Amino acid sequence: MKAVVLEKQGEIVIKDMPIVGEMTPDSVRIRVKAVGICGSDVHYYTHGRIGHYVVEQPMILGHEAAGEIVEAGANVKDLKPGDRVCMEPGIPNAKSRAAKLGIYNLDPEVRFWATPPIHGCLIEEVIHPAEYTYKLPDSMSFGEGAMVEPLSIGLQAAKKARIVPGDVAVVIGAGTIGIMCAVSALAGGCSRVFITDTKKEKLAIAGSYDGITPINVATEDAMKIVMDATGGWGADVVMEASGAEAVYPRFSDYACPGGKAVLVGIPIDPVPFDIAAIQAKELDLASVFRYANIYPRAINLIGSGKIDVKRLISKAYPLSDSIAAFQHAARLEPDVVKIMIEL
Repeated sequence: MKAVVLEKQGEIVIKDMPIVGEMTPDSVRIRVKAVGICGSDVHYYTHGRIGHYVVEQPMILGHEAAGEIVEAGANVKDLKPGDRVCMEPGIPNAKSRAAKLGIYNLDPEVRFWATPPIHGCLIEEVIHPAEYTYKLPDSMSFGEGAMVEPLSIGLQAAKKARIVPGDVAVVIGAGTIGIMCAVSALAGGCSRVFITDTKKEKLAIAGSYDGITPINVATEDAMKIVMDATGGWGADVVMEASGAEAVYPRFSDYACPGGKAVLVGIPIDPVPFDIAAIQAKELDLASVFRYANIYPRAINLIGSGKIDVKRLISKAYPLSDSIAAFQHAARLEPDVVKIMIEL
């Protein structure tokens, strides 16, 4: 069946590939309908590696996906052919200590779609454990189903921030994940969220959500705006979602004494960090690596209309134009949030 394959750095092809894996009594076979292009997919395409994950052999791309079940294993009782679903891309060892503790995203053995050498889901059909396959409500499109994955990262950040209703938050970075953090902070109870970036187009998209105030740090004094809005106290929650090296030495300055700071963005290289500044405010420092036990909440929020992700889908391409879709995503145009591939 047709798949989008990264042959090597800078070279993507569409070619026939066998379905990955075999059906078991506890798995489902899914006809893939929509796959979002993530920044990690683009990075593997343009750089061939992310940290110690290196593309050393052809790899099917994609990990943000939704589709329709075409076959269910004998032990699967809550899913059936015809059900519309989205799929959690990371599969842990169910017997691992991390999985038993409920932090299965941290299982060293986790097999995550499109993370070398694991194939992704940009193929016409996939086989997936039913346990990590979730039914979509009729109100959600397949494209929205694919957006459950990035939203889950934002919700994981909101969970780690332990938001109290009425909190004020600052999110640094208005890319896909930054916007997901901002809308998740609002959903978690924040009364107001400031989001900072240098790209006015992305800030305009983020600012289209009620409750989110965009700040262009290239032309505005973000610290002054936040401090003026909080009476000089600072934000209750700060989420770093850019991964930009220049941000880390001073990101905690936005936070109020006793506030919370959540590290979401992943810098390419080690970054300088002002521990004394964090200690001086007794900030609670947390970090995010993917998510665990979040998908049902993300589906509920999108399906109920509480979080609108449709406006973040900038353009959709058919599978046959996947190479053009990746080229588009790799241009990093400032008005593009999410490129979707429809199968």
